[in-house]
Amino acid sequence: MSFGYLAVEVRRVLRSTRFLIFSVVFPVLLFLLYVGIFAAGDRAIVGILMVNMTAFGALSATLFAGGRLAVERSAGWQRQLRLTPLTGAGYLTAKGVTAMLLALPAVVLVPLIGGVAEGVALDAAGWMRVTVGIWLAVIPFALIGLLIGQLGTPDGIQPIMSLTMMVMSLLGGIFIPVDTMPPWLLDVAQILPSYWLGQVGRGAVTTDLSVDLGKAVLVLAVWTVAVGIGVIRRYRRDSARV
Repeated sequence: MSFGYLAVEVRRVLRSTRFLIFSVVFPVLLFLLYVGIFAAGDRAIVGILMVNMTAFGALSATLFAGGRLAVERSAGWQRQLRLTPLTGAGYLTAKGVTAMLLALPAVVLVPLIGGVAEGVALDAAGWMRVTVGIWLAVIPFALIGLLIGQLGTPDGIQPIMSLTMMVMSLLGGIFIPVDTMPPWLLDVAQILPSYWLGQVGRGAVTTDLSVDLGKAVLVLAVWTVAVGIGVIRRYRRDSARV
């Protein structure tokens, strides 16, 4: 992977107003809004909302990063890169690392506000699960973003990304907390990786409806491998057309 190319990628995305709104400002504002409406001083609920909005911010940031691939494919940028020393693996790795770096603001700011302004108190292991744990748990979402970018077109990528983000957030237990889901919807939620993303942090703030951390990590690892294979195969198929 070229660190110079990685730096270029990060700078390009950081200039986007849409990224700053949906991946940095929006999760923080939603967290504060939800706390004011639903928490009513209940620290357990505040903690759950903190985890959910941290997960949402990280999820949306990683998906957003992959959307640029559709534009680059259409403009012939990927074909041009194949004429440079940058390998396909280096290109995809830089995209994935960029997505992970863009998730950092959410996994830092939302828990910081939760601890400082909203009184969430966790031990060191709990804070690690809510921050580092959630950050690592969005790896499959970075790959999902790359796969959608490899499959989509510039005109269609925005609605596809938005629909994917909303389905993951609404049905995966992030916008609709698992505590309020009817049993049938909870069964649906467990099909999605966003449910397991939320579970990584949920176990740090409550034992209610939480699953074993090892199980959540295993499910997310399976998603990572499966989607990663899809990304590589699609990229190779595109490369074979040149």
